Amino acid sequence: MQQKIAVLPGDGIGPEIVAEALKVLDCLRQDHGLAVETEPGLIGGAAYDETGTPLPDATLALAKAADAVLLGAVGGPKWEPLDYAVRPERGLLGLRSELQLFANLRPALLYPQLVAASTLKPEVVSGLDILIVRELTGGMYFGTPRGVRLNDQGLREGYNTLVYTEAEIRRIGHVAFTTAQKRQKRLCSVDKANVLECTELWREVMIEVSRDYPDVSLSHMYVDNAAMQLVRAPKQFDVLVTENMFGDILSDCAAMLTGSIGMLPSASLDQHGKGMYEPIHGSAPDIAGKGIANPIATILSLAMLLRYSLGQTAAADRIERAVSAALDQGYRTADIYSDGTRKTGTAAMGDAIVAALRLDRSA
Repeated sequence: MQQKIAVLPGDGIGPEIVAEALKVLDCLRQDHGLAVETEPGLIGGAAYDETGTPLPDATLALAKAADAVLLGAVGGPKWEPLDYAVRPERGLLGLRSELQLFANLRPALLYPQLVAASTLKPEVVSGLDILIVRELTGGMYFGTPRGVRLNDQGLREGYNTLVYTEAEIRRIGHVAFTTAQKRQKRLCSVDKANVLECTELWREVMIEVSRDYPDVSLSHMYVDNAAMQLVRAPKQFDVLVTENMFGDILSDCAAMLTGSIGMLPSASLDQHGKGMYEPIHGSAPDIAGKGIANPIATILSLAMLLRYSLGQTAAADRIERAVSAALDQGYRTADIYSDGTRKTGTAAMGDAIVAALRLDRSA
């Protein structure tokens, strides 16, 4: 039975990097017999330009019917003057909400070939392997009431609501603990319980959930300290779990430990393991169309898609080996380039990974 991937390239560099991931997927189908089909759809600014909405009904239906979703990126200055309700980012948030993708897994893995590309000292980051579990459908990004209003003094004030139910916290907690069980059995829950009642509840519920996982060591850290520790001694962490906004910020911080945000994939999963997969970087409109974007995060997102949603572990392993092999050969896009390596563009990096994939005869 063929499995189906909804492919949503989106805006900016999205179409360029997704094209390279599809090259990799085509190679797996041709050379390794992977039974997967794809269907494209519109999202973000590209969808707004064509349909007047960042999340057309046809795209939502496609995403719901598919076994998994591969997404490029959304947004750009072209659409910033639009009303908030129809900005490209609303398409992405709407998709996460409609598909109930509450668990966001963001690995920060430093390839040994890229130790010199990190802005931190080699002894600080060498061997880095962190996984951030971010709650994705609650918190301030979705809380109500929200908006801009006039206060009693006639001044404009913006307001957003940080809210989590006990059930939402418990749900992401179980994902984080089961994930930690498969790694080093260490989980750090990040909150701001000293000043935010919502995250005080977060901490209480995490402690309650921990009783179901006696083999996992649970620690707690305030988000400001966690940000500092990520750049001071990142290898102290194995799995981190946190709420939506904190996870958004900390995972981008962790990205630079690996040399470039262009290296980091992500998975956003529902309770059944169906997910949407995307690089954690944005649409990078300043380099869109120049053929210099790093496609590796998108290609590694495809590997996560195959592993987590389609159960194609061997194919996922092949992709990850091929990425490592291309790096071994010295191929580097501009964001990870250093003296003595081979600076290459988006398509050439994709070609190098496909070439390595074709040479992979591992079972």
